Amino acid sequence: MGLKISSLLMSALAVMLGIVVHESAHALAAYALGDKTARSRGRVSLNPLRHIDPFGTILLPLLMIAAGGPVFAFAKPVPVYLNNLKHPKRDEVLVSIAGPASNIILACVGAAILSLVASEAVAVALPTAVLSALVDFSFTFIFVNLSLAFFNLIPLPPLDGSSILVPFLKGDALHAYYRIQQYAMPILIVVLYLLPMVTGIDLIGMYFDATVYPLGDVLVSLALGR
Repeated sequence: MGLKISSLLMSALAVMLGIVVHESAHALAAYALGDKTARSRGRVSLNPLRHIDPFGTILLPLLMIAAGGPVFAFAKPVPVYLNNLKHPKRDEVLVSIAGPASNIILACVGAAILSLVASEAVAVALPTAVLSALVDFSFTFIFVNLSLAFFNLIPLPPLDGSSILVPFLKGDALHAYYRIQQYAMPILIVVLYLLPMVTGIDLIGMYFDATVYPLGDVLVSLALGR
């Protein structure tokens, strides 16, 4: 029971850090590209209170944990006014990519920490319990941030992938996509829960098997010198 609580706390901390940096990266990218809106509202900040959405960051993950299914979370959307950007069509994509990119960078930071704590000099200097906790957190931090990065690249709102995809769509394709957007949350619920329950097909699991886990394994192998 204690190990499970410890694991949940580590995951919660990793998710919170990942979300805070993710949203700050959006705001910072928008500011760098000409839109000061998010920065003026305090969204370039590592203070979680600046980014937390009561439903998306707290209630939704708790409900999903209780339901025993996949868990995801989202923060308050970062306000971006496209007309303020220097090159709106290009910069919208860059602002959207900034969030997932920040999580991939954090995963690399997690790998660097893992490499450090696994080194002989540090391993000898630290108590076993502390060393074990740092190693476990490093693993968690790597895979949580990769999960946040690739999950947010799914092209459905409110995820970043939708903003990345839209500038490349035109005509009928764009209109069809806007119609699909109205049902984004039900689609996510079906893909995350109903489809695996009814058919045994786990599309998110398959997607993560092709993205998150291979990249995570590479980072872990590099960190441990395998």
